[in-house]
Amino acid sequence: MTKTRTILIPAVVVVLSLGVWLFGVGVLRADFSSVRDPGVRGGDPGAGGPIGSPIAPLTADEREMFDVGLEDFSEAEGVTDGLGPRMNLDGCAGCHVTPATGGSSPAVNPQVAFATKGGGTNQFPSAVIFSGGYTSPKGPIREVRFQFNPDGTRDGGVHNTATITGRTGADGCSLALDDIRGEFANHNVIFRIPTPVFGAGLIEQINDGTILGNLNANSFTKNSVGISGRPNRNGNDGTITRFGWKAQNKSLLLFSGEAYNVEMGITNELFQQEREEKATCNFVTVPNDVTPSVRQISAIENFANFQRFLAPPTPVTTSFTTTTGKFVSAQSIADGKNVFMNIGCAFCHTPTLKTGSTTVAALRNQTVNLFSDVALHQMGPGLADDILQGAARGDEFRTSPLWGLGQRFFFLHDGRTPDLKVAIQAHKSAGNSKFGPSEANKVIDNFNNLRDDDQQDLLNFLRSL
Repeated sequence: MTKTRTILIPAVVVVLSLGVWLFGVGVLRADFSSVRDPGVRGGDPGAGGPIGSPIAPLTADEREMFDVGLEDFSEAEGVTDGLGPRMNLDGCAGCHVTPATGGSSPAVNPQVAFATKGGGTNQFPSAVIFSGGYTSPKGPIREVRFQFNPDGTRDGGVHNTATITGRTGADGCSLALDDIRGEFANHNVIFRIPTPVFGAGLIEQINDGTILGNLNANSFTKNSVGISGRPNRNGNDGTITRFGWKAQNKSLLLFSGEAYNVEMGITNELFQQEREEKATCNFVTVPNDVTPSVRQISAIENFANFQRFLAPPTPVTTSFTTTTGKFVSAQSIADGKNVFMNIGCAFCHTPTLKTGSTTVAALRNQTVNLFSDVALHQMGPGLADDILQGAARGDEFRTSPLWGLGQRFFFLHDGRTPDLKVAIQAHKSAGNSKFGPSEANKVIDNFNNLRDDDQQDLLNFLRSL
């Protein structure tokens, strides 16, 4: 005969158990798995230098264009250079700096110190910029966009976090920041962090036919897991655009000219008018950056040349140690790459595309290990920013190239997390009344169904890139 026993469970255990259950169902979801992002890869960045090989090196002129472009890209601008009147920072390399010039956001946001640089008097909207878990300057550089205007029409534009008010050379200028705090409280603010520009010249030279051919490849298998994807296109000539979080810019020259204008407030040959035309705040009253002579080129062309000749990051195939002391073996990297391919990550994050013919030998017919299809995909309401750019809808984003991922501090378009595993999980999102489900849902289900050691191998592989 089986005996029964009455077990008295202390109330505190019941409360703790209830708490664990609540965590599990999403009130404050906790991760009890042993799988962890190993952290930022240590060692040499393997990035920041010029492209080229013994077989296809840069010419002397191309190398000079890279060097001059790097110098210009690294400079900080002032009011007398045309900085502002509204801006986010005063130099390209201030945003594109990690793990080397041309990368993404540093660990500490330079916008905080920049708010008062040179006597600036703007109060940086820290409470907004560092929302979502960041309560100190240890957060990503963030560009601010408003989704809608007060009358309900679409905005979508950049609203800068600093002005030249109070700065050296800006006597008589008085400008207030746009109401970032108020719009954030109205749930009308979204963020963007800098996209790395490593290997951008290779991406620029991938033929449209190659991109379309890759999108159409394995269509039955892709459709079976819900993945489709489509290119963003130029509205006039119909060619595929490819730079920016929504692949909204066609070329590196356009990407550079727009950033110079929007992020630094410096007008140029592509963007001739000031975004802020208040007379008392315009101290350089003509386009600030133009081609000075037939023997010289403008800054935006220098920026484009630097990016065009900037090499992609070199991945690690041997073992490495992260900055937190975690050891990752070569075997785990190799196993993680197999997992990446097998569960469907590569359907969007295409490991390799090829460039076409071009006048630059170092860019001609090259293998591009970017881990991206350069196409737009629906990511569901969890990631949707409701911003339209080109043909991209509010829930669509370009597949982010993964090369260089191993040394990035922040992930996703808004830098919401420094944790690679959290970023992967954020790709899963059910649809709602406004946006459909994420195309990645079934692939993330595949990830979640993996054994812990396979999940860990995948994360380790990504940190090797």
